[in-house]
Amino acid sequence: MTNVAITVEVPAELVKEAGAADLLSSEALVDLIRQEIRRRRVDRLFAAADRLAALDAPVLAGCEVDAEIETARRGRR
Repeated sequence: MTNVAITVEVPAELVKEAGAADLLSSEALVDLIRQEIRRRRVDRLFAAADRLAALDAPVLAGCEVDAEIETARRGRR
């Protein structure tokens, strides 16, 4: 694991609440950062899905999707 020193200005009341909730330990902060990274990835995934849904593109049938995948695989070989 890599050690990083971070200085953050936080209101005193928030420090008090976070300390009481045991959120200021290294382990808790690492967990919070991981959760936020995961949340942002999910948000980006749903945003991409929304953009795709908004496109005026024809919907491919399952066999058409399979054919496109096979064509891409042949192109890589």
